[in-house]
Amino acid sequence: MTATTQIEPNVTTEQGLRALAEEGHAVEVLCKAEPERKGPSWYGLWIMRTVGADGKEKLLVTARTRLTQNAIKVREFKTATGVISFLVGVGFSQASIPMNNGEKTSHRLVSD
Repeated sequence: MTATTQIEPNVTTEQGLRALAEEGHAVEVLCKAEPERKGPSWYGLWIMRTVGADGKEKLLVTARTRLTQNAIKVREFKTATGVISFLVGVGFSQASIPMNNGEKTSHRLVSD
């Protein structure tokens, strides 16, 4: 007999992130590289994840993956404008972006 194990991946796509945010999960923006200003824009490296009430985290990944290599790539945002546009697209009316490497900010659509 072959037993199957259900493994819940700790990643989500944009569509999954929207659904989780609507269910009350927090969406965290994590700064992975110190941003720098170039003209009127800020360039750095940010990633996002959801955090449920149970503490389970899911990293946002790109929907475009190479199935032949079974590759999953974390979605990276390289401009502050990209982070803001994404958060507004999810439904947030405000966007808070961490500006120091290692910092994070949290957003919620549904209040506790």
